[in-house]
Amino acid sequence: MNSTQKQAYERELMMAKSLYQNAHYEMCFGYLERAHILGQRSIFRHTTVHWWMLKVGVQCADKKAILGQVMRLIASIIFSRIWVPVGNTGGTNVNAFKSMPIPQDLKKYLDQSG
Repeated sequence: MNSTQKQAYERELMMAKSLYQNAHYEMCFGYLERAHILGQRSIFRHTTVHWWMLKVGVQCADKKAILGQVMRLIASIIFSRIWVPVGNTGGTNVNAFKSMPIPQDLKKYLDQSG
């Protein structure tokens, strides 16, 4: 992950944390999805995003999200460096194995990383 992609990831995660602290969980989750797209090839960053997604699930008392994020946390530790579905947003509302279109504004960060 190059420095520009790291900075973009950190920006998305910082926004998510700020929204989380202010109990804006739906908006927070949108930033976590974007951070997930940027960080999913890094074990640490990928797992961090799923941890925060789990925290949102707990705050929203969403049993499906809690269970799904626990499973994704484990998978992120094992698979991040092996294989990830490109563009997948990481939420339990999408298939964990499905590649998805990358938002146009994030493509430039991923294109630079090779």
